[in-house]
Amino acid sequence: MFNLRRIALAQMNSSTNPLQNFEQAEKFTHAAKEQQAKIIFFPENFNFMGRLGDSLKQAQSLEGEYMTKYKSLAKACNIWMSLGGFQELGPSAEKHYNTHVIIDNFGEIKATYRKIHLFDVKLSEKTQIFESRFVQPGSSITPPLDSPIGKLGLSVCYDLRFPELYRKLSLQGAEILLIPAAFMEKTGYAHWEVLLRARAIENGCFVIASAQDGTHEGGRVSYGHTCVIDPWGMIIAQASEETRLLITDIDLGMIAKSREKIPTLQHVRLISQ
Repeated sequence: MFNLRRIALAQMNSSTNPLQNFEQAEKFTHAAKEQQAKIIFFPENFNFMGRLGDSLKQAQSLEGEYMTKYKSLAKACNIWMSLGGFQELGPSAEKHYNTHVIIDNFGEIKATYRKIHLFDVKLSEKTQIFESRFVQPGSSITPPLDSPIGKLGLSVCYDLRFPELYRKLSLQGAEILLIPAAFMEKTGYAHWEVLLRARAIENGCFVIASAQDGTHEGGRVSYGHTCVIDPWGMIIAQASEETRLLITDIDLGMIAKSREKIPTLQHVRLISQ
């Protein structure tokens, strides 16, 4: 017997204009409501996608104008929202948080998670990114929370490369791992799918990963390929390289079935150094 839940994933090409990005998100949300989705997932940097230094100028509190718009939209459409990667005001004027926000269908914030692992990389002499120059890392994981589609485990983008985060979330009861992202084209082509599938297989969880796509202001190119992975590691829905809304149903019964076949969470043996 199936235990289906309908979800919506927004693949965006966000700009440096928060109002323009909200208008795009609004269209996606109304479309998700029309197709009876329980929750809609947005990618990292859904509200602003520009140079890291410029993001400081857009940072707001979770009670500010930007988040208030999304809270009102969730309530108006009677739908939950996963807003992955919001520029939240930080502890100083020099840095903001990269915050994943969950809003319920009453327009209330149910949970937040501040990105722990920051993207400081040197892919080539021309491609160097140091997120930590402008972003304050979070210091703790957020316990999995109940939602209309199951228990959600929160993360953001580069966290994907650190499996211990997802193992902790799974051991705490997470059934669905959320990975909103803005993967670059180069790293996405090589690593995106294999990392997502690995996190699903290791933990017997669904993985839901909304992504930025296409060329942004400043020339950065995002990989796209928003997708949903089942607990067996199979891709059950995937977008290509375009801005679009992805609708699919997930069968929560697959979680128990996958974990019964390969009970990795029961076999965990933590090795101390």
